[in-house]
Amino acid sequence: MCENAEPSRKLERVMRNGLSIRAGMAVALAVALAVGLLAGLTPMLACAQSMPLENLDHFPRATLVIEAGGHVRRFRAWIADTTARQAQGLMFVRDLPADEGMIFPMHPPQVAQFWMANTYIPLDMLFVAPGGRIEKITVNAKPFSLKTISSGTPVEAVIEIGGGEARTLGITVGSLVRWTPVAAQ
Repeated sequence: MCENAEPSRKLERVMRNGLSIRAGMAVALAVALAVGLLAGLTPMLACAQSMPLENLDHFPRATLVIEAGGHVRRFRAWIADTTARQAQGLMFVRDLPADEGMIFPMHPPQVAQFWMANTYIPLDMLFVAPGGRIEKITVNAKPFSLKTISSGTPVEAVIEIGGGEARTLGITVGSLVRWTPVAAQ
């Protein structure tokens, strides 16, 4: 039926080559984006990995109390009370007993942004609204993840406890939180 098949073969070759070029461009674009992303993260990762770490024994301590489901849960907590301590958080900690945690006070209340770079253990993050009630809980934040975990709204504190502890202890959104600094010894 087709008097001359040659034009259709040329069209097939052009289309195949066009698809190959598009596929190649897509791969090149994906590689460029990945390299750009890594280049953007590299300074942050390098900073986090090269910053001097403070021994947690030097962090101020507090007795943390969470009222949940008619029960009072007590924790011994470190207070990340400076920018450097908040940047360090629980990085490189390999074990967190069930009755320990860390408090990140936010003065004034603000939207909190966290990630799990250099964090070896899963953590539950409790976002505390002004007034002391837990407003949001992130359960079992994944170790080493670079995904941003946000409070979404201004909070007065973020509390980190061992991954799964919130569920085990019945800590839920609405639970009441307070802490009392422990005098230095």
